[in-house]
This record gives sequence, structure tokens and C-alpha cells, in this order.
Amino acid sequence: MNVKSKNIKELEVLCKDIRDEILRVVSKNGGHLSSTLGATEIIVAMHKVFDSQKNPFIFDVSHQAYAHKLLTGRWKEFDSLRKFGGMCGYTKPSESAHDYFVAGHSSTSISLGVGAAKAIAIKGEEKSRIPVVLIGDGSMTAGMVYEALNELGDRKYPMIIILNDNEMSIAKPIGAISRMLSSAMAGPFYQRFKKHTENFIDNFGEGAHYLAKKMEESLKLITPGIMFEEMGIDYIGPIDGHNVKSLIDTFELARKLNKPVIIHVQTIKGRGYEIAEGKEEKWHGVGPFDLNSGVSSKKSSAKSATQIYTEALMHLAKNNDKIVGATAAMPTGTGLSELMEAYPNRFWDVAIAEQHAVTSMAAMAKEGFKPFCTIYSTFLQRGYDQVIHDTCLMDLPVVFALDRAGIVGEDGETHQGVFDVSFLRAIPNMTLFAPRDEKSFHQAMAFASEYQHPCSLRYPRGSFYENDLAESSPFELAKSQLLLSNDTDILFIGYGNGVGRAYETSKYLEQKVSLLDLRFVKPLDEVMLRDLSIKHKRWFVFSDSAKMGGVASAILEFLARDNISGIEVVSFEYEDAFITHGNTKTVEESLGLLPVQLAKRI
Repeated sequence: MNVKSKNIKELEVLCKDIRDEILRVVSKNGGHLSSTLGATEIIVAMHKVFDSQKNPFIFDVSHQAYAHKLLTGRWKEFDSLRKFGGMCGYTKPSESAHDYFVAGHSSTSISLGVGAAKAIAIKGEEKSRIPVVLIGDGSMTAGMVYEALNELGDRKYPMIIILNDNEMSIAKPIGAISRMLSSAMAGPFYQRFKKHTENFIDNFGEGAHYLAKKMEESLKLITPGIMFEEMGIDYIGPIDGHNVKSLIDTFELARKLNKPVIIHVQTIKGRGYEIAEGKEEKWHGVGPFDLNSGVSSKKSSAKSATQIYTEALMHLAKNNDKIVGATAAMPTGTGLSELMEAYPNRFWDVAIAEQHAVTSMAAMAKEGFKPFCTIYSTFLQRGYDQVIHDTCLMDLPVVFALDRAGIVGEDGETHQGVFDVSFLRAIPNMTLFAPRDEKSFHQAMAFASEYQHPCSLRYPRGSFYENDLAESSPFELAKSQLLLSNDTDILFIGYGNGVGRAYETSKYLEQKVSLLDLRFVKPLDEVMLRDLSIKHKRWFVFSDSAKMGGVASAILEFLARDNISGIEVVSFEYEDAFITHGNTKTVEESLGLLPVQLAKRI
């Protein structure tokens, strides 16, 4: 779409059209809504001023990039957003040359921008190319941002960072004077004056430098840019993020400065759709909904695993005041919001800071508390060093409750929770277990609350597989539960939600099978496995986790170590590839993992 030829009025109309299209498709397909609506004018102005094929457009998280997709030749395909085989909900270079980098986890954009700026400098392309980064204020809570800003402020690579402040100011502006000064700082006069002043005082020694610096600091004290300026990065703003002309003028100015600049833009989440405007977290990511009423189109009657976790943890917390917990910017998604409301001094949202969440909970464990570190499986990857170095090395009793373990659906490659079994199983002192249903979840939580070593339990997005299997028994370390025992050579071994998948698969077979709820993948129930190896020679492993280093790997290692031969082990875990986005059942079907498909393979 040719944005550069349009005037301001035409661009304002375009912004409305883009919002209408986003609302139409997201209300039908689901997706990220409030953040992408709020960023519409920013993205239109970016495309007006810069060439996205020449200048790296780097979107932090990138769930706010729907307008960017619509402006870069994907309007006709937008109906396929987040559908299997369709358009990804995040930036994806394999989808378009206008998408510079894959992004799904937050706070990576400024580091990417610094790396791109270094490469541009080495290639001598500074005059024709400049990284343009769009980052939300929420992402500014992660330490990686400040690592990148620290180097950028020192090396002074030309780069434009657009800080989309849609919830809170980094430092709250104080009244009309601050707004006036910030507006002045966004204009060309202030920038020219600043440059001329710097040149002028160079001729008058240290005294002039000292006085000029003190004067500038006194002005910054009542503006929100002091932190960035002190790091050596120019600050402009705050400016109105819904005023296209102001955005364009400011971007043009920043481009000419030839140095690192942060442009502080203030926007309203959900802009243009009144029901979603404001700070309500529920409109960040949504399922299909009625556009007129805002009411969700899909309502499941089954209790989600997250709901069960909340109920179990609430029960434990009421009876044990040593139980505490933290989550990293996902209080509603992880079910911890109810605990935070009931016990505000014991449960915390530490913002997008998984590393800090893990290490701070390790210290609480050292002080005699029982922390439940509640994080999506995919996001614990960001705190891996802290799990090893700050938790397991000292054998501290932190519980890692991993939500969204397995395929999560429409968010796709960056969010699938498939690696936690593999990367946690390698760590000394770590214990891994998983519930199969509601009752066993409560029992697993009870075990976790009393266990005096690091441990992790995983559970799926949405509900568990329903089953009418044997009553769940209390959890004991390294003890499995044999749910079906038949005179057959086939043994199904299920882990977590894999137990339900195994049971569903057994219904499609004429031959009877035995079914083991493994419960613990580290340590294994070696006694039970040895006993079962005498009669059962064909073992099929069901787990919503990566095959490499996963549950079947643990079992094969045990068989090899104990020199148990004659056992055929088949894993129905995920192959060594990133799993695409789409409806969860459709994705599972594409992988051949639906129970009816697995039965045919058996």
C-alpha cells in the first residue's frame, strides 16, 4: 500500500479503515486486540516516514503489528490471521520481506536494534538505513532492555526507539509545565538550540560545561526523559500517539539527528473500540467475540487446568502462611490474580522479569518460605540460568508451576510449551511430575507444598482430557499409578495430559492395553517399569512435550542403564521441529497426534 503519497487527512481515514479491519478479523478469529488498535497511528506514521524494506522495522513482542501487516501487501490474506496455514499473529520474515525478525517474547527489540545498527555501521550504510524499534512500556520492565540501552548510550549508533506508553508513564509528568516543556523538546527548535549550545560551550571551558549541565538537569527533573538522557540517549516526548501529523513530524526530526533517540508516545489501549479502551487486561488477547456487545463467542463448560491450579493453591495458602508466589506479568493468565487479591503481601506480579521472579523466589525459599513460581512453560525458558544457578545449585524448595505446557494453539512457534521436560530434566536436584486430571492436580499440589527440593509440575492450556479411569491416589515421590492392567504385550505410558490422550487412543483399538500414569519423569518409578517389562514388550509413550530429551528418552536411558532388553519403545511426543500456529486440534491433526490417528499407527 502506498502510504507515502497520502496526505494527513487520507492517513487519518486509513487509520480508521485499518482499525475496522482489525476488529472485523479479530472478532472472528481471536487475537491480540487492545495493543494493536492503540498502535495504529504510530505504525502508519512509521510507514509514511521510513521504508520498511530498507530500514529494519523491529516490533517488540510484535503482537501489535497487525497494522504493519495490512500496510505491507497482506490485506487480502488478513482473514487467515492465526489460522492453521494462514497468517501468523506475530512478525515472521518467512511470511514477508517487510518483517525483519521473528518476535513473540517481549523485550528483545532494542537488543536486535543495536545488533542491526552495528551491522549497518560495519557495512557503511548509516546514511541510508536506520533501525526503527517499536516497544511498549510493559516491555520496559525486563532487564534485557537496559542491557541494550546501556551499550547503545555508550556507542551512540543511529537508532530510533518508539516507546509506546499505553498504560503508565515511565516517570509521571508533572502538570502543565511538564507538558509544555515536553512539547517544546519534541520540536526542531529545541533540538537545534541544544546542538548549537553544545558547540558554543565547547569554546568556554569546564565552567560553562558545568553551568550548562546544571541548567539542563534542572529542566529534566520535571520531564520524564531524564533516565534516558543520563544513559546518553536523546529523549523526545511525550507526544500524542494518535496525532498522525505530530508523529510524522517527530519521526522526521529524529531521523535527521543521526544518533540514538527515544520518542515517548502516549496512546490509549483499544483506541477506536470503546468497549476495549483502557487498561483492562482481558482485551489484550481475546478469542472470537461479538463485535457489538464485546461478549465472547466461545464458552467452555469444562474447568480449565489454570482454574484448578488457582483453587488448589488458594486452599493451600489458606492453611499455610509460608506459601508465597510470583508470576511474570501474567497474573490473570496464570490464575494468580485471585491469590494476589486475597494475599497481597504473599503473592506478586513482578512484571516481565522471569529471571527476577525465579531468583527472588529462591531467596524466599532460603528464608523458610514455600514459593510457587507460576510461569508459562514457554516463558520459563527466559529464566533458565536462574533455575540452575540460583535454585537447584542450593537445592532450594521452589515449586515451578508451568502453565500452557504443550501446544497452545494460535500463538504458534514462539509460545508452544514443549521444551520444559527436556531442559529441566538435565538439572541436578530437580524433580519433575505432572497431574492427569482435576483430582490428581490437587494431590500433586499437596505433594509440592510439602516437598523440600526444587520441583516442577506442568499442565495444559484449557482443560484436561476427560476420563473415567481409576480413582487417583495421593502423590508419592517416584511412584506411578497403574490405571489399566491387561494380559497384553502393549503398555501405554502417559505423562500429565498424555494420560488422557493415551486412554482416548485405547478406545480405538480392538486389542486390550495396560495403561500407566507415569506421574514422575524424574525420578522414574523404576520398580514399576521393571515389573511391567517382564510381560509388556511394546511401550507407547504419550506426553505433550518434545521427543528429544523428553519422557521416552528418560525411559530409554533407564532401560539401557539397567540392561533391560527386548522392549520396543515408541514415542508419541513432538518431533525436533518448531510447531506452527493454528487451532490446537488442527495442529495436532497435522502432526498425526489425534487419538484416532495414533490408534492407526499402533
